[in-house]
Amino acid sequence: MVGFKKVPTKAVLLTFLISIFLILLLYVDFSTDDSLPIEIIETSESFEDTASEVLSYQIHEVKDGENLSIIFEDFKVPLNTAYRIFRLDEKKLLSNIRPGDKMRFTYLGEEITSIEIGKDRINSLLIDLDGGISIKEISKEIELIQSFKSGTIRTSFYEAALDADIPDSIIMDFAYIFGWDVDFVFDIREGDSFFLIYETPFSDGEKIKNGDIVVAKFINNGKVYKANRFFTDINKKEFFDDAGNNLQKAFLRAPLDFAYISSHFNPNRMHPVLHTIRAHNGTDYAAQRGSPVRTTGNGTIKYAGRRNGCGNEIVIQHTNDYSTRYCHLDKFHSGIKKGKKVFQGETIGYVGSTGLATGPHLHYEFKIGNKHIDPVKLKLPSAEPISKNLKPDFDTLIRNNIIMLEKLESLYPNE
Repeated sequence: MVGFKKVPTKAVLLTFLISIFLILLLYVDFSTDDSLPIEIIETSESFEDTASEVLSYQIHEVKDGENLSIIFEDFKVPLNTAYRIFRLDEKKLLSNIRPGDKMRFTYLGEEITSIEIGKDRINSLLIDLDGGISIKEISKEIELIQSFKSGTIRTSFYEAALDADIPDSIIMDFAYIFGWDVDFVFDIREGDSFFLIYETPFSDGEKIKNGDIVVAKFINNGKVYKANRFFTDINKKEFFDDAGNNLQKAFLRAPLDFAYISSHFNPNRMHPVLHTIRAHNGTDYAAQRGSPVRTTGNGTIKYAGRRNGCGNEIVIQHTNDYSTRYCHLDKFHSGIKKGKKVFQGETIGYVGSTGLATGPHLHYEFKIGNKHIDPVKLKLPSAEPISKNLKPDFDTLIRNNIIMLEKLESLYPNE
C-alpha cells in the first residue's frame, strides 16, 4: 500500500493566497482619474471643438443689378445683423457700392465675423461684427518707389526706351510731355539721349497704378529739353522747363505716337491714286491699322462721318479760328459725334485706309481761318507759365531736380 506524505496546512494556505494575488494583478486596473485613457478622451474632444471654429472666408464681386440686401442674404448674414448694419451706416458709405467692387466675408466656424468691401487697390470699407458692429473706412499706406532711367537712341525712341527697361505707360507719357516741342517721328536723330526719374506707388509690395514722371531731360539734335512736374493745384499737375515756361502748348505737335511721315505738306503734290497735280494740304502719318488717333487740341467736333476721298473723317473746331481735320479713319472712337467737346490728347478714332488711300495712314490738316498751315512747321502757342506766387516753391523744386539729374547722369552715362 502506497502511502502519502502529509503537507502542512499552513503551507497549502499560503500557496493558495499567492496564486489569487497573481491573478488579481493580471485583471485589476489600478489607474486613477488622471490616467492616460481619460487624457486621450479630453484631447479628442478639444480637437473637435477647434475644428468647428476654423477661420474661413468667401469672395464675391458685385454684379450689375445687385444690392447689399440680396448679397447679405446669399452669404448668410442674419437678417437682424443686416438691419443693424444699415442703421449704423450714418455716413451712407454702403450706398456707394458699385459693380466690380470685391467683398470678402470672413467666418469663424458658422458665424460671420467681418465683411470687407474693396473700393479700389487702396481704399476699402470694413464692417466688423466680432463682439458688436462697427463700420470704418480703411486706406492702405502707399510707398513711392523712384526709378532712374536713361538711354541713347539708335533707331527710335520707343526701342531705346524699351531697351532701358522703361514701362510702356512711362514711354507714352514722356512722348506726350515733350510732344509739344518734338515730333517723335520727324525730329528724332540717332545719338539723341534721355534721362528721367519717375515714381511708382506700391502698397503691401503690390503696384497700385502706373508710375508718374517727376523730372525728365531729352537731348534732341543737340538741343536740351527739360520737364519738371509741378502741382499748380492739389489736383492739377503740369510740366515746366527750368525757367518756369509751361511745356504744354495749345496743340500737340502730332496726332499719333511713333508713326512716320509718309507725305509732307505740299501744295503741288502728285496724288498717288488720281495721278494728277493736287494740293496736299496736310501731313500723312503712316501707321498700323487700328493705331489710336488723338486730337491735338481742345475743341468741339464740327463733323464726324464719311465724306469723299477723305473716307471716315473728323473735323474739330478750336479757339482763335483754328481747326484740325483727321482723314481715312478705320473707325471712330466710342461716343464721337458732332457737337461733342474733346480735349487735347483724347482718342477720337483709329488709323485706317477709307476713301482714296493706298494703305493705312492718317491725313492730318491744320487751318487758321480758311488757310491751310503746314502742321510740322507751325510754331505752337504756349500755355500759362508758373505764376509769381508759386515761383518760390517752384525754384526749390528745380534745385532738387537738377541735383537728382546730375547724379543720374553720373551714375548712368550714355554710351
